Amino acid sequence: MITKFDSSYVGTVDMENLGYLGTPINDRLYSNDELASALHKAVAYAKKMDALGYDTFWMAEHHFQPEGTECIPNLLMMAMHLVNQTRTLKIGCGFNVVPMWHPLRLAEDYAMADILSGGRVIFGVARGYHTREVESFGAPLTDQAANREMFEEGVDIIFKAFNEERFSHKGRFYTIPPEVPYRGYTLKEITLVPRPQHLPVECWQPIQSGSARAFDFMAKHGISGVIGGGSAEGGAVDRHMNEFRAAYARRGIELELGEKLSLGYQFHIAESREAAMRAAATAYEENMKMFGELRLVRALTDEQIAAMRDPRLVPSVKLPRIEDAVKAGGFLAGTPADIVEQLKAVEERYPGLERISCSMPLGTPLEVTLEQLDRFANEVMPAFKPMKAAAE
Repeated sequence: MITKFDSSYVGTVDMENLGYLGTPINDRLYSNDELASALHKAVAYAKKMDALGYDTFWMAEHHFQPEGTECIPNLLMMAMHLVNQTRTLKIGCGFNVVPMWHPLRLAEDYAMADILSGGRVIFGVARGYHTREVESFGAPLTDQAANREMFEEGVDIIFKAFNEERFSHKGRFYTIPPEVPYRGYTLKEITLVPRPQHLPVECWQPIQSGSARAFDFMAKHGISGVIGGGSAEGGAVDRHMNEFRAAYARRGIELELGEKLSLGYQFHIAESREAAMRAAATAYEENMKMFGELRLVRALTDEQIAAMRDPRLVPSVKLPRIEDAVKAGGFLAGTPADIVEQLKAVEERYPGLERISCSMPLGTPLEVTLEQLDRFANEVMPAFKPMKAAAE
């Protein structure tokens, strides 16, 4: 049953002129002060969630985006600031892009965060999807096969570093440690100092295409999965839920349907479903403009993507609308009762599901975001609190 409610923030500035007919993403340029404001927005977001009883605040690692869309380059630094601004809220890395890091550096940094936060920082890994980011750090992305190999090798090293007191590794991309002379002997093994205190490390990974290889790799390391965005619509959820479970079963681990998974939704609460869709429509479209071109939304054609880049083409192309997302189940819109009803149906369908992440689309102003978080916590979440046993 659903017992944990999260929300996520990718680190955007407050934007103007949203939507398909608004300013194209590539034409958005913000000052350094405006870009820096995204970090202060994260603090306000986390404080609000902490006060309202949410479980985990997830942030995304991204780089080099003067367009103001994703402006948090170091999740672990940001997380350590946030744990000192909040009381009980967990801070999730959604996600550290492993090919952009040396795996030992990432493992060290997370271990420090785990120790100093008392276990309130949650680890997360991903392969990356911005060529500008990944390739600028000298890692492959246009070569998807090499990107996957580098990701998998990096994660293997990270978990060795977490779990083994002394270890070594030889692979395509990394030899750890190098066989060099050190204090009178040849180096053969290495130790992460310090290692995390909270073991096994809780780790999450996004689920996009949901290949058997990806699911088997997640099961190998006990990694949990986040199904969100375009992957949370239509029949994809059922497929991902079943194939994730099957991968764990191949390792002899039986999970309930939905166990070790989180479902991510966008949402907007208003006096009716129609009013909610009207209020969130342009932010939904801005979100599609950002992520559609990066192929994170399935089934978009080249023609549709071109129209998202050029408002002059919008009238001639059928583009995804918020009504489509609501109908498909990826966007929760309506009264609190409407949203409770939808999530109760999800809870019944996936009995092992414990965690839901509900967020606002990219471009939603901070003031609206905080108001929506408040309404969701006070008008939706109470419906999922366990009933106290009646006194005998």
